[in-house]
Amino acid sequence: MPADDSLPSLVAGVVDKHDAELVGLRRDLHAHPELSWDEVRTTRLIARRLEDTGWRLTPLPRTGVVAELGSGGRVVALRADIDALPVQDATDDPWRSTVAGVAHACGHDVHTTALVGAALALAEAHDRGRLAGRVRLFFQPAEEVMPGGAVHLMGLGVLDDVDRIFALHCDPGVDVGQVGLRLGPLTSAADRVEVRLEGRGGHTSRPHLTGDLTFALAKVTTELPAVLSRRMDPRAGVSVVWGVVSAGAAPNVIPDQGLLAGTVRILDAIAWADCEKLVREVVHEIVRPYGVTAHVDYQRGVPPVVNEPVSNRILAQTVRDVLGDDGHVVAPQSLGGEDFGWYLDQVPGAMMRLGTRTPGGPTYDLHQGDLRIDERAIGIGARLMAGAAARALTEPPA
Repeated sequence: MPADDSLPSLVAGVVDKHDAELVGLRRDLHAHPELSWDEVRTTRLIARRLEDTGWRLTPLPRTGVVAELGSGGRVVALRADIDALPVQDATDDPWRSTVAGVAHACGHDVHTTALVGAALALAEAHDRGRLAGRVRLFFQPAEEVMPGGAVHLMGLGVLDDVDRIFALHCDPGVDVGQVGLRLGPLTSAADRVEVRLEGRGGHTSRPHLTGDLTFALAKVTTELPAVLSRRMDPRAGVSVVWGVVSAGAAPNVIPDQGLLAGTVRILDAIAWADCEKLVREVVHEIVRPYGVTAHVDYQRGVPPVVNEPVSNRILAQTVRDVLGDDGHVVAPQSLGGEDFGWYLDQVPGAMMRLGTRTPGGPTYDLHQGDLRIDERAIGIGARLMAGAAARALTEPPA
């Protein structure tokens, strides 16, 4: 253990003591990934490790577990997502995925292991009378599906009495030993939209006798993003991108059906609340002149992650405690979706970006099968999560 008696030193000592174990746990999770709502083995490993450490464990109805420690005072929550992705592991690491077509390509194995490490450190702090309140851990399933496991947990009352909540997310674009922080919107709302057009088809030599559905589909493809950019505040950061555009099978036949599918991403929570109604309205106005019918299926996904000022400051102070003055970098805004935003819609909190890139090494991307992380990030993440919880419990009232 470090010589001084500060809480950050106590936390660091516990995490360092368990470093090899935590790396082994991460490799085990990485080798045995489980998709959303199927995280049975993952849940069992987490619960088994936290048994007999003082944490009060509550298994969730499907998968995942909630753990609580301490009594009285404030309640600070820490969240880790535990599910993997339907992605083929493209690495040759000894701990590569043993499950065909499934991999921890978003770093949730790191998130989970870091929170286990934080739990061990906080248990030691509690045993020594150094925990000024309660800490609640969410090992949350199903972050990778919409609307996300966070909604499921909130329906079970996990946020009852919670004063503040924190989370981290791997960032393979940031060097290990550094953490990205950002006040305000960090990630965007992420919705899915599907537009189906129906109309009278016919021969391409006689478009005036049809609805020229392919032309109408093309107009929606280009004009919906353009109209939204003028009808919504540009500061909201609205982005509409299509992943599916489909109509027809022959070059001389105007089809009677067509499909568009894509995502709508928004950095502003107020704009997000208004967007669905506007999308529906604009689509119908675009196709009206062409005599075709539009059916719009709009699926609201997750709200933006908006880091609250006091919580973001707590993270910044914790980063200085753990990594020094050079440990903090400014995280760029991301248009990726993250269901942690549901929690922040109810209680103050913040998310940090945990650097996982080996300095001087390659930059990987999330949701790709070749993702590799520098495993030193596990212990750093554990220290940051435990430190943020302990600091938040003693934060003076606003």
